[in-house]
This record gives sequence, structure tokens and C-alpha cells, in this order.
Amino acid sequence: MASRTALITGGGGFIGRRLARGLAEAGYRVRGLDLADAAAGAYRALGGELLVGDMRKGDDLARACDGADLVVHTAARMGIEDDWDGFRAVNVAGADRVAAAARRGGASALVHLSSVMVYGFDFPDGVAEEGPLDGANNPYCQTKIESEQAVMGHHAPGAFDVTVIRPGDVYGPGSQPWVRTPVTLMKAGLWANVACESALHNHVYVDNLVDGIRIVLDAGRSGEAFNVTDGVRTPTRAFFGHFERLLGLSIPAVCADELIAKGQPAAWIRYLTRSATYSIEKIRKLGYRPRIGLDEGMAITAHWLREEGLVPPAPAGGGAQ
Repeated sequence: MASRTALITGGGGFIGRRLARGLAEAGYRVRGLDLADAAAGAYRALGGELLVGDMRKGDDLARACDGADLVVHTAARMGIEDDWDGFRAVNVAGADRVAAAARRGGASALVHLSSVMVYGFDFPDGVAEEGPLDGANNPYCQTKIESEQAVMGHHAPGAFDVTVIRPGDVYGPGSQPWVRTPVTLMKAGLWANVACESALHNHVYVDNLVDGIRIVLDAGRSGEAFNVTDGVRTPTRAFFGHFERLLGLSIPAVCADELIAKGQPAAWIRYLTRSATYSIEKIRKLGYRPRIGLDEGMAITAHWLREEGLVPPAPAGGGAQ
């Protein structure tokens, strides 16, 4: 039987690249769509291809979706800017456009990567997929909710199956918001830990996320959403402490109000001080078990940071990260 083709929007990005490898291992012929060709060699090594194009352009999207059996939509706008129109143009209109093009191109399934931020900043501990959802007057949170509604509008059970994945804070080699940015800010003396003992970081190592997506696909579940995190209660300070140790730093904690008064964006402080977790019981029932724990994930990430020259080399003779 001929292999099925999987298209990944944002295929050259941090998640897109790892997902391409995971889907190739699952027997798919992988195709990526991205604005740049930096990942072209990685796709060729997997026996696939990376198309350079813009999902906002109908011709580029139609070419990418043509003949794809599965489309995984990872492309999105992230950030803390107060640009509602810009976020809606990419996260909502873009998701709707991808879903429509996928169905026209012959795909039978779409997996849409949303975010646990659909629950906002203040949510019940152990919140499950049923919600409550909260846009929190934040463009990223709200447009992720709207993006889910947009793609689910195309769901046609048995003909075009749509599934939503809500990842936690995805980290690993190549992660911009949860690895590269904090390390860069720490080195520049611009990072401050928030004095909030209850703050939790709901991380998910990127390969665990890919496992979760594959498990949901294998289970044939559609028309619903799944939270995917590493399923542990990690204090925010402990998560970022891994990077402090790599840099040989000890960064003091400052209260949130003081940081905001000094010009730190309030939305960013709210991201860092979430104090509850997200339930992953639903995907656990399908067999999901995060196989890479935080220590191992951070060790792999530390190796990448050293290769990139972002942190000092490991001590002679090895040693802990």
C-alpha cells in the first residue's frame, strides 16, 4: 500500500520539524509548508519535501494541500503584542483557510495545534478539555479559541475529521519562547524571576507532544480536543532554574507589581505566574505516557544550547547540566 502524505504547515518551525520526523517514522511521506527553506535538507533526509510558500496565499496553500491525506496545522502567531487584527488574520482566518484548502485538496483529516492558553490565565486546577474557556482579554488566548471554532466548522465525521491538540508550554532544542528567549535575556541581565511561589510551568517536551499527536491519530479520535503536557507540577522557578545553572547565574525574584511598574508587559507576567495545571487524563486513557522527563529533556536541551554557543561548554570530564 502506498504511503500516505502528511502536510505540516509551519513545517520548518521548532514543532514542525520534530513532527515531520515523528510522522515519517509512522510511515507518512512528509511535506512541509514554510516561508523559508531552512529545513529543506531535513525534509529531504526524511524522504519528503519542504515547499516554500505563504499560507495566506491561495495558490501556495492549494499546491501544498494537493494530494495530502493528513494536514497538521502548526503555523500560528504567538506573542504578547496588543494586535487583535494581526492575531486574528493569522490564527483565525489562517486556520479557517488551511482547513478549507485541506478538504478541497483531498485530505481526510486535519489536526489543529491550538494551546492550553484557551483556558486563559486564571483557571481551575486540573482543568479538562470541557473548560471553561477564557479569552482573558488577550489576543493570543482569544484567537486560539476562535481558531478552534473555525476549524471545527469544517469537521465532517468520516469525510473530513478534525481534531484539536492543546499543547502546554512546548520546550526542547530550538524552542524560542521557553528556551532561546529566556537564555538570551538571562545573559543580557534582562531576565527577572517573578516572586510567586505558587507559579507552575506546564511544560511538554516536544517529542512527548509528537507522541501525543500520533496516539490521537492512531486512536482515530476526531471532533474533539486533547490537552497534552508532561503532566507534572513543576514550579516556574525550577523550570527556568535549569538555564540559570547552565549560565552560572542566581537571579533574584522580584514581585510581579514591581516588574510591571518597571515596564515588564503585564501579559508576560501573567504567563509566568499561572498557578494551576491542565488535566491530561483524556489522552492518558488513549495510552499517552510522557516518555521524556524534565531532567532528560533539559539535558538534551542543554546539549543543543552548548552546540549553539548560547551557554558555556560543559565542564571538563562531563558533569551535570
